[in-house]
Amino acid sequence: QVQLVESGGGVVQPGGSLRLSCAASGFSLSRYGMSWYRQAPGKERELVADISAPVGITKYADSVKGRFTISRDNAKNTVYLQMNSLKPENTAVYYCNARAYSSNNDYWGQGTQVTVSS
Repeated sequence: QVQLVESGGGVVQPGGSLRLSCAASGFSLSRYGMSWYRQAPGKERELVADISAPVGITKYADSVKGRFTISRDNAKNTVYLQMNSLKPENTAVYYCNARAYSSNNDYWGQGTQVTVSS
């Protein structure tokens, strides 16, 4: 069964850090482009960060450049999002996405809530 499971969300104060994890099962994410998206209340889902396969080229939304880092560990079949210097506007549900380059396979996780508040 194909599955993406996010974890690591929670409540953090402004300026704090969190590391999100996205564990894949049922397929090998080493051949998939992996992304993190987020959706805040009343807003559309937006791309936060992306990492390609197999080279690992990364790209980020302008609002998170220099503060967030996406990485992948193919041996653990897991993708991470390190989030530093968090701001209240980063509050959202964060979703993991896997997309295949050679097929229409496109998978989503269930999301993990990140709340940045004092």
